[in-house]
Amino acid sequence: MLMDMSSEMIHSLLPIFMVSVLGLSASAIGVIEGVAEATALIVKVFSGVISDYVGKRKFLTVIGYGLATFTKPVFAIATNVTWIFSARFIDRIGKGIRGAPRDALIADATPPHLRGAAFGLRQSLDTVGAFIGPLLAMGLMMVWANDFRAVFWIAVIPAVLAFTVLLFGVQEPPMIRNTKQIFPISSIALSQLSSQYWWVLAAGTMLTLARFSEAFLILRAQQGGLALAWIPMVLIVMNVVYASCAYPLGALADKMPHKTLLALGILPLIGADLLLAHSAQLPWLAGGLVLWGIHMAATQGLLAAMIADTAPESLRGTAFGIFNLASGIAMLVASALAGVLWDQFGSSITFYAGAAFAGLSILFILFRIRNSLIELT
Repeated sequence: MLMDMSSEMIHSLLPIFMVSVLGLSASAIGVIEGVAEATALIVKVFSGVISDYVGKRKFLTVIGYGLATFTKPVFAIATNVTWIFSARFIDRIGKGIRGAPRDALIADATPPHLRGAAFGLRQSLDTVGAFIGPLLAMGLMMVWANDFRAVFWIAVIPAVLAFTVLLFGVQEPPMIRNTKQIFPISSIALSQLSSQYWWVLAAGTMLTLARFSEAFLILRAQQGGLALAWIPMVLIVMNVVYASCAYPLGALADKMPHKTLLALGILPLIGADLLLAHSAQLPWLAGGLVLWGIHMAATQGLLAAMIADTAPESLRGTAFGIFNLASGIAMLVASALAGVLWDQFGSSITFYAGAAFAGLSILFILFRIRNSLIELT
């Protein structure tokens, strides 16, 4: 919660800062955001493998949160795109290092019948930070007459608090090993990952292609004439919905077929894309943000629970890492493509393309559900 608060204080303003202060194009922002987010997801594969091999999760999580903490001041002193790119790149490396071990740590500490609720709760707390951060940013921008750099300095405080809480407050449960230890990235180890796991991997990757960086939501709001100080409201609205729905939808995932809920969870993304493609004016923007938040709440914790359920405990970190590697590549492609479509054909085409990819994701899931039913009969 604290780290998300810090990150979103910066990220809710960063696209506009890059456009209005540094003079970047939407294509450049798409590449920066795509590389940054893809880096985070790709690095997770290595941290997950290491956490499985050594049987420890916390030390990698501490390193990851530490890197994210120490890069926050760079945004406040940045004078050109190189500073921003470097800070985003290192910050996302930190996120990548901590991501898979943290998720595996949650899975290790949670009974199987409560994993959907546990990952939903984690997602809710993440998202509480993700709307408190933009709310603070918006208030400070009003008080300090749109001083981006002052807001970025304040964002350092919750990051330091997050690192402190992790370092001194989190205890790691012992990992139980029932079989001889093997290196996680090997043919023997990977053969232990079931076909169900690889299907979840494919579904999550397709869905990531449909959901590009949230920086484009912020740029769409600016197109609609939203005042600069109110721009963080974009992430506030989306994340309030996200936080409110993540835990109940996570708990619902423990009571109904995961594939069915995943397919249903993509429908709001299609609706969001269509509303945002239609218009950037406030009513359409607000509707799109609400639906985007519902989609995130329905799918992100669910996918984490599906990975945890389909991977053996000794390879859980690796399983999360491989999943995030595939998602990272898809995020890079999606965000870069979104930026090019935005500059070449207009913002509406970007969101229509997102809706088309989301529709293909639903068809992929429905095809799997149909095959499963045929196998049962």
